[in-house]
Amino acid sequence: MSPPPGPGGLHIRKPYVIFMGDIADPASAKTGFGLRDWCPGDAVGQIRTAGQAVDLGLPDMTIGEAAQSGARSVVIGIAPDGGALKESWTPALAEAAAAGLDVVSGLHTRLEIYPNILAAAQGSGARLVNVRHPELSFPVATGRRRTGKRLLTVGTDCALGKKYTALSIAAELRSRGVAATFRATGQTGIMIAGDGIPIDAMVADFIAGAAEALSPDSAPAHWDVIEGQGSLFHPSYAAVTLGLVHGSQPDAMVLCHDPRRGFVDGLPGFPLPPLDEAIRRYEEAARLTNPAARVVALSLNTGGMSDEAAAAAIAGASLETGLPAADPIRHGAAVLADAIFA
Repeated sequence: MSPPPGPGGLHIRKPYVIFMGDIADPASAKTGFGLRDWCPGDAVGQIRTAGQAVDLGLPDMTIGEAAQSGARSVVIGIAPDGGALKESWTPALAEAAAAGLDVVSGLHTRLEIYPNILAAAQGSGARLVNVRHPELSFPVATGRRRTGKRLLTVGTDCALGKKYTALSIAAELRSRGVAATFRATGQTGIMIAGDGIPIDAMVADFIAGAAEALSPDSAPAHWDVIEGQGSLFHPSYAAVTLGLVHGSQPDAMVLCHDPRRGFVDGLPGFPLPPLDEAIRRYEEAARLTNPAARVVALSLNTGGMSDEAAAAAIAGASLETGLPAADPIRHGAAVLADAIFA
């Protein structure tokens, strides 16, 4: 049995060219880097409007060259402060739409509010895809158990590797011949997968229902590897996380953690919990809809740490919790995949 289809509605046409504009700060380019790292075969090149713009290491192209190379979409690969589209980018994006390329944005600003982009798309038939503003609707969750297996990445905090961990585990499972599908729940993950549901854009009553739709019934041995969002311990985003946990009904969870953080990033008044408490809280939440749910492993983000410091952090986390631990980017996801079947 083939992997089940996604929910549809946000399909992104590939291949694409990544628009980097004039942004020079690599921290604002995580979408571009994510696309480069996880689906390099889908990107024909990059478009930069200034010499100092972040370089993804892809061929520099004009809109015309991208269209001639077979690109079907231009994807905005940067997220500037405030999530707004810069007015200076609109001529290039309008040119892309006029050339028949879909324009794909994960920003808060809707593309349709820019008259030149809208007119160009209407003239060519190109689509304007607002990943953060999906034209999707879902029923409230039912809690019905679905066939197939599910793994959800969860975290002690935001922005510490839930997406990369899920992608790594899904790839490792497939390399072993295990049927596995990455299910995207955030803007960059959706652009990588080409489909998905932006969970943080759902009305609260329908978050769990959207998560159920994201991971439908599948073959008994098939694994949906679901990208986590937020954290139960984040005062801003815990509600999104809880709805995703309930709707995902995970059989297994991998807890993601940055060993260098003691507090919620940007909110020093909120200390992160001990790992064993985080495990207990996630299992307690997940067992509302799947009584067998459990955290099976830890994924540590050790980027920027020395090999010795990373090894010590991983060993310490494993000793503290009694669970296997690894950094899937540094060492691969074999340890995490093994834990699913242990």
